[in-house]
Amino acid sequence: MEGESRMDTGSDGRLREECGVFGIASPPGNNINPAIDTFLGLFSLQHRGQESCGIAVNNSGVISCRKDLGLLMDVFDETTLRAMPGNSAIGHVRYSTTGDNNVENAQPIAVSHFKGNLAIAHNGNLINAGSLRHEIEQQGGIFHSTGDSEIIAYLIVQERLRSSSIQEAMKNTMHRIKGAYSLLAMSPKKMLAARDPNGFRPLSIGRLRGHYIFASETCAIDAVGGEVLRDVEPGEIVLIENDSLLSIDAGLEKTPSFCSFEFIYFSRPDSFINGASVELARRRMGCALAEECGVDADIVVAVPDSGLSAAAGYAERAGLPNVSGLIKNRYIGRTFIQPSQGRRERDVRLKLNPLSANVQDKRLVLIDDSIVRGTTSARIVSALRNAGAKEVHLRVSAPPFRYPCYFGTDVPDRDKLIAVGRSEQAVAEMLGADSLAYLSHETLSRILREADCPACTACFSGNYPLPLPDEPDNCLFNKPIINLSGK
Repeated sequence: MEGESRMDTGSDGRLREECGVFGIASPPGNNINPAIDTFLGLFSLQHRGQESCGIAVNNSGVISCRKDLGLLMDVFDETTLRAMPGNSAIGHVRYSTTGDNNVENAQPIAVSHFKGNLAIAHNGNLINAGSLRHEIEQQGGIFHSTGDSEIIAYLIVQERLRSSSIQEAMKNTMHRIKGAYSLLAMSPKKMLAARDPNGFRPLSIGRLRGHYIFASETCAIDAVGGEVLRDVEPGEIVLIENDSLLSIDAGLEKTPSFCSFEFIYFSRPDSFINGASVELARRRMGCALAEECGVDADIVVAVPDSGLSAAAGYAERAGLPNVSGLIKNRYIGRTFIQPSQGRRERDVRLKLNPLSANVQDKRLVLIDDSIVRGTTSARIVSALRNAGAKEVHLRVSAPPFRYPCYFGTDVPDRDKLIAVGRSEQAVAEMLGADSLAYLSHETLSRILREADCPACTACFSGNYPLPLPDEPDNCLFNKPIINLSGK
């Protein structure tokens, strides 16, 4: 996830997804089409970014790149992919947290320099991007984009010009950048994967037809028929050269702080993180909700799709029927900028419509993954009441958001978070619900510890795993963007 101010959420009220990266590395001379494999892998990661996409291919040392705004199916077709031969490739689907949504900010970033070519694809958010950009510009550097990724590419090239290898340049770059990054880099002869020492964002290693592959989620490795090997460790550089893998310790102090929202919402339920099932973790969150804040009701209803797993867990533990109460139109594309409140409300009705036959005269527990601003949650509660629901009790499988995120999740500033300064009862009244309860921070932390995944929960607790500057500068160079209504 790379690029746009923390003050933005999608028009459907969701926190925006992370970016997704995928790569395949094969020695020169092998008869493969890496662009097709990369496309298929990215297709399984489309949920992580719908603004732009791209694929860079290495054909015997010559790197070429195709990228544009839109979904994968809008940018690539079979003819295009078959016209991109090579032996290795990296790809990217993008949602921005810093940087405008234009083609210049699409990834991968491909550059030529004195010692060769380089392409990178990056998922994350740097907290020192603004100061790094200023430093580079003071040295005469010129940027075409407004995102973090071009800064990383510039630093790698800068370090490469005074290093003996691309892996040494990557290591030196990792000592200069701060924040969240899971990235792939492709040079004429090598591919590298690197992860920040906190391991904020996921990045997995697999094998496909004897070649190494990398993906933001294991579901993408499964989708292309690959075998999942392991995750890239926090602070690790993985080098692929001549189809051999070398692990390099970047020499940074490691404090594993995986983004808890990957388990709660971002990752697909069929993915595994650090060997732990996302689906199982979400079901446990739902079970815990029923134990902590159960309520007399007739049925359990999930907000699709992010509430489905937690709703199943809640219903199982509470002994209630798990009923489809909201139908999601899967053919509505994401519309991030809407010109009017009326149109935003119309889009909510188009995307989620109550199933009145199942909710009429019922006391229901409505399960969702989070509440940010509350506007979309209020519309859903109202729609269920209009469909005949007798009671609507909202249960959330995450703690309340009370602090902004500086590591890639678009949690807005505090004055836009509905939970800040309000009790659960006050928020319930604002949303029109009969009651509201969140999963406790202590229980979420326990579930993630049991999944062997030390997690960052700063957006709930305010305890950031990295010391932040007085004014985190990851957005100092951005142009103003439009504030959208949130969930």
